[in-house]
Amino acid sequence: SVYGVSGLPYQTPDALQGATDLGFMILPNYRAWVVVASLVVCFATWYVIEKTKLGAYLRAGTENPKMVEAFGVNVPLMVTLTYGFGVALAAFAGVLAAPVIQISPLMGQNLIIVVFAVVVIGGMGSIMGSILTGLGLGVIEGLTKVFYPEASATVVFFIMVIVLLLRPAGLFGKEK
Repeated sequence: SVYGVSGLPYQTPDALQGATDLGFMILPNYRAWVVVASLVVCFATWYVIEKTKLGAYLRAGTENPKMVEAFGVNVPLMVTLTYGFGVALAAFAGVLAAPVIQISPLMGQNLIIVVFAVVVIGGMGSIMGSILTGLGLGVIEGLTKVFYPEASATVVFFIMVIVLLLRPAGLFGKEK
């Protein structure tokens, strides 16, 4: 059982307890909910950044903040709120992870380098590239753990080297 700050075990809601037999694996209901919730939040974030006026302001503000300010947009406030939203996403991820893994101040430390590799492989500035690359690399890393566990920690970086040799801007990045 995983214990929280109060020393009491975390409890998943009754509707999310148990598991579903998919034929090829047994998937815990809570983990299925985490996958669905994560996909919804991920694609909602992508939609806001890529398809809305606010997203256009954010993208323009990162490219040329002085010009965006000239149009009356408060760029420092927008950047501050964007960082705040990023922190909220991290907090949401922590809440989703609480019933599954032990909570500690360093719980995401081992993922920082892998996340960097996902962004580089997907292409800097390409949100959809990072989403698809993260999903693909997660599957590849999982399969590597099954068939050749010794290489599972390095397969992501091997793929990163190959991608950077073939496409320096990443799979979905734009060449400048």
